[in-house]
Amino acid sequence: MRYPVIKAIRHATKHRTISCMNKIIIEQFDRNTFVNRYGGLYEHSPWIAEAAWEKIKDQTSITVDSLRSQLKIIVDSASEEQQLALLCAHPELAGIAAINGELTAESTDEQASARLDLCSDAEYEKFQNLNKQYNNRFSFPFILAVRGRSRVEILEAFESRLHNTVDQEFYTAIEQVHQIASMRLDVIEAG
Repeated sequence: MRYPVIKAIRHATKHRTISCMNKIIIEQFDRNTFVNRYGGLYEHSPWIAEAAWEKIKDQTSITVDSLRSQLKIIVDSASEEQQLALLCAHPELAGIAAINGELTAESTDEQASARLDLCSDAEYEKFQNLNKQYNNRFSFPFILAVRGRSRVEILEAFESRLHNTVDQEFYTAIEQVHQIASMRLDVIEAG
């Protein structure tokens, strides 16, 4: 498009918020509007956006990267119990929730982008077996930022990470959650 600034202004006006040139105009939000917009970045965990709002609500604007950093700091400084709850809020890949249409819109889009909705019977069975093994070993679902990955890559990562220690996998899963949230933030701001 020849006029990207005009497109951003039209988009901002349409959505009653302004996000232009990688800045989010905080004064255009109230708490509920902010949480409604960013509360889904971390799966079923709006408490992260709520905590971010409390940190930034008095600012005029914030860069997208600064918001991304604030969200990461909130998660990384959360208690282990909160972090575990965050991990457990994520759906299994190609799992029962996906089959039953119970995923969030974001998770549905991400899993479809990796074509997990098109698994063969053999692939589906392999995912189910790996989900079961992984959950039994780690007590939370396998988490991977799947956007841009193939089913083969995902299955290879799944099998490889089953050999991690619980501490290694907990850290890896949290990092993957951050990657997912970062990609979701980019999608929202590209809107």
